[in-house]
Amino acid sequence: MSAAELAAGAGRRRLLRGAVAGTLGAVGLAAASDHPADAAGGHAPRQDDERTLSIAVLLYDGFTALDAVGPYEVLCRVPGVRVSTVARTAGPVRTDTGELTLVAERAMSDVGGADVLLVPGGGNRGVVAMMEDADVHRWIRRIHRRSTWTTSVCTGSLILGSAGLLRGLPATTYWASRPYLEKAGAVYTPGRFVEAGKIITAAGVSAGIDMGLHLASRLSDEKVGRAMQLAVEYDPDPPYDTGSPEKADAQTQALALKLLEDAAR
Repeated sequence: MSAAELAAGAGRRRLLRGAVAGTLGAVGLAAASDHPADAAGGHAPRQDDERTLSIAVLLYDGFTALDAVGPYEVLCRVPGVRVSTVARTAGPVRTDTGELTLVAERAMSDVGGADVLLVPGGGNRGVVAMMEDADVHRWIRRIHRRSTWTTSVCTGSLILGSAGLLRGLPATTYWASRPYLEKAGAVYTPGRFVEAGKIITAAGVSAGIDMGLHLASRLSDEKVGRAMQLAVEYDPDPPYDTGSPEKADAQTQALALKLLEDAAR
């Protein structure tokens, strides 16, 4: 390729970046001019508020990657929002498979509040440990007292329940963990996500993306929520129709749980 062709290619890339930046800027200005509706359990801050909205994603040894990363991918691009990862101590945190590590930016002791708390689910090892961790429960309750939204994905709802936040409330969780959710004091309610006051619980793993889009519209407006769905090209068309236990036979359910268990570390 000649120097002239390289220069032309670079020029096209600059033009594309400029077009994208202009489009996103227009979306941000439109969002800032709208007044989002009051959210149940608390007012959703307007996009023309000067302060940045903070979202704290709790990481712990054995969490499931997509539970955290799915909502993060949607929410980190909402105008006026800052997503940070939090763990008992700052630094690397292993997922449930033990083959992927994410970095917690901040320690729990350094985070005294957040507009949104997000608790992902995880493998049995990680979730059981969090369900028994009184220090984590105290931190969750402290953040919840001032949060606009407190949310969970998958078995993260069991952690919220263990912290005492779901007593008598409708909630959802991973399909195989429904009985444990009721033991945690919640009322199991089917749905990709369930909103109860300022608490939103999402069903298993990929449902965190659905909840993330809903939360994006709550934190901004519906136009931004719709745009973020397109931005991440979330248009599921799976090759199989076995995405819920109601659609899968017993053999498929058993294999699904075995695959999860075999991959756990």
